[in-house]
Amino acid sequence: MIVKPKGSYDIYGHEMKVWQYVERVVDEVMERYNYGKIRTPIFESTELFHRGVGDSTDIVNKETYDFVDRGNRQMTLRPEGTAGVVRSFIENKMYGDPNQPVKLYYNGTMYRYERPQSGRDRELTQFGVEVLGCDDPAIDAEVISVAVQIFKLLGLKGVKVKINSLGDTESRNNYREALIKYFEPFINDLCEDCQERLKKNPLRILDCKVDAESEIIKNAPIMLDYLNEESKNRFMDVQNYLDVLDIDYEVDPKIVRGLDYYSHTVFEIEATVKDFGANNVLAGGGRYDTLVENLDGPKTPGIGFACGIGRLVRALEKEEVRLPINETIDVFVLYVNKTEKEYALALTQDLRLNGFRVETDYMNRSLKSQFKQADRLNAKYLIILNDEDLVAGEMQVKDNLTKEVAMVKEAEIDDYLDLNLR
Repeated sequence: MIVKPKGSYDIYGHEMKVWQYVERVVDEVMERYNYGKIRTPIFESTELFHRGVGDSTDIVNKETYDFVDRGNRQMTLRPEGTAGVVRSFIENKMYGDPNQPVKLYYNGTMYRYERPQSGRDRELTQFGVEVLGCDDPAIDAEVISVAVQIFKLLGLKGVKVKINSLGDTESRNNYREALIKYFEPFINDLCEDCQERLKKNPLRILDCKVDAESEIIKNAPIMLDYLNEESKNRFMDVQNYLDVLDIDYEVDPKIVRGLDYYSHTVFEIEATVKDFGANNVLAGGGRYDTLVENLDGPKTPGIGFACGIGRLVRALEKEEVRLPINETIDVFVLYVNKTEKEYALALTQDLRLNGFRVETDYMNRSLKSQFKQADRLNAKYLIILNDEDLVAGEMQVKDNLTKEVAMVKEAEIDDYLDLNLR
């Protein structure tokens, strides 16, 4: 038997209905905030992710699915969404659109070759937001509020934002020197990856999963102490706008995020989820004011976040959030003989075209078995056909909850159902 690849998943049945509901909420919130949806390729040039995400990140170093196509081109299955959106922004010259900033969101599969475990898959689905062309601190607050509103609308409790600032280039350079100076005496006490990170990007050490609880990392200098005046003022503006939007947040100097392109605002959004472990983070992101330039575009500020839908669905399940998912149908049409079956097919089609959720039998079941199938599908009404009624131009309609039966004229069936179901 052929099975799905390790770290991937099949989604169907009730779980798929939960996913679809979550995605509808995302679409509705994005529409309110005036974000346009974008779809980018699942595979892109490998160079895009090396230059965009960064050579010093774990994603690029260890986790990408790389392959050479038949044209001998180096390609990569996308491990995250931002680089592809920025590539599209540049290639399609969206920076020339008079409607600025460009506000986009996506929903798609990403691929990372890492050890599958709870909350971490090799195939994952993320939705995310990208705003390009605006460096106003107010847009930082808006982007954060988008994620917060989605989580609250879905019914999660204890939604909280943790924010930090990585400052501008000058601030980060000063902080980088301070980190190198601090970590150098402990170089042999760090994991092999962190020893390499010290040379390339010492900020990545602070995001290490292996040494996360080490006193060495806990006692490291914090970025906020190295912000210049301009970066400090900008960070204060972001906090002020979050207060204006009534967003609950706290400053957490330990947040650096796992990608090289971040600057200024970085954030993580968590919720209180029982049995979810120490890490309740559901979304994270930040500002990337140099990424467009790094990918050969014009100087363009940007900010965004990403959220794993699978992780979000697990959080909803853990919290036993009851979503208003419709697992009923409006009508089940029952019949016995071939003539009734033909009528049932035509009636089913007509009712569907008029907006009702309708099913009939295609398995040649007995009438008794059809009643059972209607119950399994949670049908609200049953239409029970027989030849004599059809000759008289009417049909038997049964309320499957109250068990009341009515004889309804064929020409009036749509109005009858509409009156009782809508």
